[in-house]
Amino acid sequence: MLTNTSQVLLRNIQFVENQNVLILNHEADALAVELLDTASSVTALALDFNHHQTIAKQTKANLHCYFGHDVPVDAQLQTFDTVVIYFPKAKALAPYLFQLAAKHLNVGGTLIVIGENKGGVKSLAKLLPNYYSTALKRDNARHCLLFVAELIQAAPKLNINDWVSQYQLATPQGNITICNLVGVFSEKKLDQGTELLLSHLPELTGRVLDFGCGAGVISAAMLKANPSLNIDCIDINAMALKACELTLEANDMKANVYASDGFKQISGKFDGIISNPPFHDGLAATTQIAKDFVKSSANSLSNKGVWQIVANRNLPYADTIAEEFGQVNVPAENNKYKLYFFHK
Repeated sequence: MLTNTSQVLLRNIQFVENQNVLILNHEADALAVELLDTASSVTALALDFNHHQTIAKQTKANLHCYFGHDVPVDAQLQTFDTVVIYFPKAKALAPYLFQLAAKHLNVGGTLIVIGENKGGVKSLAKLLPNYYSTALKRDNARHCLLFVAELIQAAPKLNINDWVSQYQLATPQGNITICNLVGVFSEKKLDQGTELLLSHLPELTGRVLDFGCGAGVISAAMLKANPSLNIDCIDINAMALKACELTLEANDMKANVYASDGFKQISGKFDGIISNPPFHDGLAATTQIAKDFVKSSANSLSNKGVWQIVANRNLPYADTIAEEFGQVNVPAENNKYKLYFFHK
């Protein structure tokens, strides 16, 4: 089933006819496969690992699927006739995607931008850099808009470091340098949940998992407290994973940073699982993800392992934790968050 934005693009299939097409920031559907009926070739770059997984197993001729903040180095020499951008939910990411598109687009090539009416795409004219022509609205359907522009001159060279916001962050473990990238949540101070978690950080040894690592705040704080830890930092967001790598590098720290869909790409047991998991509302889907996380955590914790997370107090963690771990310990809480702790 195609998303509304993908259906609108398919309504305008003439723009990709016989074209070598690059799709940036695609959604969780098989639009890339559908375009092969008309396009000469399709390359799809997902910034969300779960979206990448939806088409990663497709073995179609002239289809190439990647996950990351850019295509791999060995694919970067290729240029494209048309680049499609799905307008990002994090509006701050849009300018990066425009420059990324220009990096891979032939001068004179076509830029297509699609997005939901309420998602910020209406502001495209103000956001599009001057190396593109004026974006023209070509379709308005299914509560989505489709714009088309032309690359009229080469863009400045893309350097990921130009998109980094670097700042010092005070934590209970000491000051750390954070390198955050556009599109990754950051308040330039400890959010209430992470502060509660780090203020009651248990003593950790051995192998530790930071689930939903973001820009690497929790991992850097844990390594500040104990540099000997062997930490796995996982996330589904490509920009977050790159930001985490840069944060660790800035603090002269090392960890294993990689994408994982839940625990599916994780192997082995952990002596510690520490997280401010990215589940913030009470929607049914989010609740199920939270339950799956607790269950997978229980299966991945080694003997004498430590498990501690901080979560919105409105999320129904307690019953699931009691079911999987046999008990519920809440060593600290505030008006918004609860800290859940278990020691095997």
